[in-house]
Amino acid sequence: MLIGEVARRSGVSARMLRHYESLGLVRPSGRTGSGYREYSGEDVRRIFHIESLRAMGLSLREIGRALDDPGFAPADLVDDLIRRTRERIAAETELLIRLDRVHATDPAGWEDVLQVLALLRALGSTSAGTRQRAALASADEVPVEALAQAALDEGDPYVAGALRWALSRSGGGAALLTEGLGSPVAAVRERAVRALAEMPGREAATLLREALVSPDAVVRGRAALTLGVRGEAAAIPVLVDMIVAGSNDTDAADALSVLAGDDAADRIAALLVGRIGDGTTGQPARGRLTQALAGIPGATASRALADLVGDADRAVALTAAYLLRLRGGG
Repeated sequence: MLIGEVARRSGVSARMLRHYESLGLVRPSGRTGSGYREYSGEDVRRIFHIESLRAMGLSLREIGRALDDPGFAPADLVDDLIRRTRERIAAETELLIRLDRVHATDPAGWEDVLQVLALLRALGSTSAGTRQRAALASADEVPVEALAQAALDEGDPYVAGALRWALSRSGGGAALLTEGLGSPVAAVRERAVRALAEMPGREAATLLREALVSPDAVVRGRAALTLGVRGEAAAIPVLVDMIVAGSNDTDAADALSVLAGDDAADRIAALLVGRIGDGTTGQPARGRLTQALAGIPGATASRALADLVGDADRAVALTAAYLLRLRGGG
């Protein structure tokens, strides 16, 4: 076949076929009497092979190696293609996210677009100071989704605080923070719950209540402390668990004292006493539970302290006696 026929059948232009020949990728098997290139069936099959490999993303140099090098390892090349494709997808995904965030600000002109892009770049800067300044910019200048993602990624405590403050002012970003609560990375889960704890509104409060049953003890604890000081009784069981575990137990006891109103005091005291009397609760935990009774008003807590004065554990007994005297009951 002459070059025109090959171009028509293969979909590869005559100009590209000549380029392939100049690179040594395809060499026509013969020439006509007039000197025109003549391609054999094998030549055409090689052209289709070249086009298939180009469609996979190989460069022409790599295609030449793949077709001509007997020692070429296709598996290695495919591995490299997979890596490069993933990198390209990641880069394009990042670009799409950035464009979506710019679009969400409803820019009125190019100056607005450039301002948002500058703030987004600043949020991704390697300089903590630059990131912090971007976080402290006007809430309507930084897309809330970008703030939420930055808050989930931020490791610097000062910048993280600025980002949480900005998020609380924006009143949004809860959906992305919810995804953060389910992250496989513990640090991201903690950042998500800390950000939610500082956000006002019903949506954030609902997400914190859901976090009380998180398999992550840190997430449960942060949610319970936040809800506890807000007076939400749903946090009580988790706060008691925290005292037993010795995890932020002082803060947990303070939160329980806030919750110990007229309706909840006896319930909280009963839970504390139940854990003190649980045969599986160790000595340090029993001591912490006894101390937590100090902030719980009512007859149930007072009777429990009176009973604990005779406890076999001397530290528990002394603590109970001291607390009972402070309550005027001993």
